[in-house]
Amino acid sequence: MSASVKSPRAPLTPLGEDVWPDSTEVLIMGGGPVGLSCAIMLAQRGIDVLLVERRDFVFRFPRAHLLNPRTMEAFHDMGVADDIYRATPAHDRWRKAAWYTTATGPGRFDGMKIGDVPAWGGGPDAARYRSSSPRAFANMPQLRLDPLIHRHALAAAPGRIRSRQEVVAIEQDAESAIVSIADLETGARRTVRAQYVIAADGGRDSADLLGVELEGPRDMREVVNYHVSMDLSAWSEPDALLGHFLHPAGGARRRGTIQALGPTHYNRDSEEWLVSVAAWMVEGDPEDEAALFASIRRMLGLADDHEITMHSMTRWSYHAVVAKQFRDGRVFLAGDAAHKHPPTGGLGLNSGIQDAQNLCWKIAAVLDGQAPDALLDSYQAERRPVVAWYTAHSLENANRHPPIAEALGFCDDEEEGFRGLETFVSDTPEGAAMRQRVAAEVAHNAHDYSQLGVEAGYHYWAGALVPDGTPVPGDPADPVTFHPTSRPGHHLPHVWLAGVESPEGTPLSSHDLIASTGLTLITSESAAPNWREAAAAIAGEMPLTVVTIDDDDAAWGAVRQLDDDGALLVRPDRKVAWRAATLPADPGGELAAALEVILRGGDVPAGDPAEPYLRRIRAAANVLVR
Repeated sequence: MSASVKSPRAPLTPLGEDVWPDSTEVLIMGGGPVGLSCAIMLAQRGIDVLLVERRDFVFRFPRAHLLNPRTMEAFHDMGVADDIYRATPAHDRWRKAAWYTTATGPGRFDGMKIGDVPAWGGGPDAARYRSSSPRAFANMPQLRLDPLIHRHALAAAPGRIRSRQEVVAIEQDAESAIVSIADLETGARRTVRAQYVIAADGGRDSADLLGVELEGPRDMREVVNYHVSMDLSAWSEPDALLGHFLHPAGGARRRGTIQALGPTHYNRDSEEWLVSVAAWMVEGDPEDEAALFASIRRMLGLADDHEITMHSMTRWSYHAVVAKQFRDGRVFLAGDAAHKHPPTGGLGLNSGIQDAQNLCWKIAAVLDGQAPDALLDSYQAERRPVVAWYTAHSLENANRHPPIAEALGFCDDEEEGFRGLETFVSDTPEGAAMRQRVAAEVAHNAHDYSQLGVEAGYHYWAGALVPDGTPVPGDPADPVTFHPTSRPGHHLPHVWLAGVESPEGTPLSSHDLIASTGLTLITSESAAPNWREAAAAIAGEMPLTVVTIDDDDAAWGAVRQLDDDGALLVRPDRKVAWRAATLPADPGGELAAALEVILRGGDVPAGDPAEPYLRRIRAAANVLVR
């Protein structure tokens, strides 16, 4: 039942591709997955958007591929998730990461397995990942993900997704941002006024135009990535999506990684691969394809004539940077424009989509007159500490490979490393002790591959929420364990509701109760009359939807952390904004007071909540093996 109802906006009408508006509500810089997702999320709410991308929409390189449950929730809301699931592996055997010396080869220790861990909700992690969200972890290389999101963006914002358009200047006045755009095909220049701008361009233009400083270490390790086709069916590993390679010739350094890209098989029979090779592995002219292929063959133990077909390549370096500010007047930074970190942990694309989800419901609420502009200040307060945490955690994950090599006895002396392998395979007490040490170091990579506490447990310390003074459950330093909680700032706990189905006849999650606009008040059937009366008494511009769950629903009762007459106020991004553990003496007054805090973006936190994570970034950078 809705205590305050406002008619939704109509879908956007098509805009001729040769028509340029003088103004728009939101202009988006950047046509990657974050920018395109912003366009979809806003257009679905009827917000007039215009997206400009300086490149074309031909997607050439695989890049990110792991989509965690919270990201898949956002994609579900966007209507994209089902397409992703249909295009990803139907089985779960790919959910594993493995370490080898090489993939194959003639030497005694070539093709030797060092260890493996379950990954991305596979194996023993399956049950706890399923309990965290109604949406499963997915794997879809960005090479295929981006065109899919692009198609959905074109449908949601017809005629408003423009390529080969570069933002060359942004000026701001009291009422709008004036964006100057250069057409890279014709050379034409035009200006568009926007009430807000989202910079999701990876920082390529926005960093210079806005002058926003990103703090943290840069250029820590250089990597060469190749998108290739090759036959790796000789690899003894049957299932792992991801393989890491450590070898005495590399000392304590990881030589590189391979990732199966499918599109049919996501294991050793994959038709295509993303191969990441440490730059120091490339000997000779780095522009010579023969030298590049030689580095791949050497890392994997392939014969000199093993056929490899190159599709594309790129060079990149490890950065661990976070913007000091995520908002500059009417301009907001999202995704890589606001933060960059190593891929270890697969948090880059995921954090960018979560930026978009956090920001877009707030922009829509402000543009619809449901909240003041101050709500938008909570975007930085909420997201900056989270992505600083992600950045620190990713960099620490990158440091989890050298201890495996060190436990094997790998060092600067290659022959010493081979003697270590002799011990590793020996039927001796020394060999057993070494295998135990190596297994322990491999298992530490659960912090990377079983990091549900990070992926599902991220929460907001301050922002558009009302803290209730309760402690964060569990050990905040534990990235693996996830504790569902209704504590304000955390994600609404997921349970399958007893005896309730969707109109399509499918099970209904507590997540499915949350309205896509406005705020949702969840309470029990027995307490609903009191809370509906309270909600009706304060009805205002912000839609407030009251939903109920049966008092006897045992699964919900186990996680709600409320008495039967309590309530949770939940945002469209499913973060709990306020909690009343029991019915207050004045529920209307308490609810009104909570709304006032939430809609003005909450209270400014003491100090900088991101600083502890910035210190962790600096510490991890100091010990990173280059």
